Amino acid sequence: MEQTMKSYLFRLLNHEELTREEMKSILIGITHSEYPNEQITALLTALQMRGVTVDELLGFRDGILETGVPAILDCDRYIDVVGTGGDRKNTFNISTTACFVISGAGYKVAKHGNYAATSVSGASNVIQHHGIKFTDEIDKLNRSLNEAGIVYLHAQLFAKAMKFVGPIRKALQFPTIFNLLGPIVNPSQPTCQLLGVANLDQMRLYNSVYQRLGIDYGIVNSIDGYDEISLTGDFKVTTNNYERIFSPQDLGFAVATPEELVGGATEEEAAAIFDSVLENRCLPAQKNIVLANAAFGIQVLEKGEKDIEECIAIARESIDSGAALRTFKKFVELNS
Repeated sequence: MEQTMKSYLFRLLNHEELTREEMKSILIGITHSEYPNEQITALLTALQMRGVTVDELLGFRDGILETGVPAILDCDRYIDVVGTGGDRKNTFNISTTACFVISGAGYKVAKHGNYAATSVSGASNVIQHHGIKFTDEIDKLNRSLNEAGIVYLHAQLFAKAMKFVGPIRKALQFPTIFNLLGPIVNPSQPTCQLLGVANLDQMRLYNSVYQRLGIDYGIVNSIDGYDEISLTGDFKVTTNNYERIFSPQDLGFAVATPEELVGGATEEEAAAIFDSVLENRCLPAQKNIVLANAAFGIQVLEKGEKDIEECIAIARESIDSGAALRTFKKFVELNS
């Protein structure tokens, strides 16, 4: 296989692109320990310098899903709300909180997540903090989805390929193609997704990826660099149906300050903010931010057939009625 990797590297140095099938076979080769670390390092560096193509990203995705543990859920329409991460803003767990609001509104959610990379508390941190035990047992996952309306898929139990490149990624200390894969390797392969990205280049890339995958999607980016709807200023939304820039005022919300989004200095502080939103006793800005993100997720689930004001009202009712909190308590009860 070394000879093959050598030819791939020569092609990359020659500014050529690799095919989806070639990238899939490289990923599978990595999981079979067929390449020395130096060659994998060279590959990741060359891809990063040139910029990853849609086919290259999809090829690695195919390889991760094929070598990983699938999560076959007995429901055909559910959503994942996720951010690319890496915006270094240390916000509270906005996507995760929004997932429970969406589920509380009667929709199904399969949240895929991991421990924090650049913030104090990632999705897996805040979920585990509440006593949840991660599992890949399909019966338990389906029970959670059926009875609580939401299931949590801890990435490390499913994407087996990631452990083969962990030390290399850590040593490189710059983002690689693997940083782009998180949002598109949910092992249940949802047909709906709301994705937050940190810049417009990523928005264009994932827009093409989702079109190729044929799913219902929304991609959001706050113009000031947040990988979610932050309400700190204007934000852009791209979906199957439209592309538009919104201001907080367009949705009836006040402009938030960066301080109101901070997730705290410890995991405990981040969990306390998460709890306070679901318990409807948080800062108005924190609630508004969760409502905005949940509403665009609901709009994706509704195939764009409900306007965003109606989706905000559905999300608001989920929090105000206590449904989001009841959903979370049921989730904890089933998964602890």
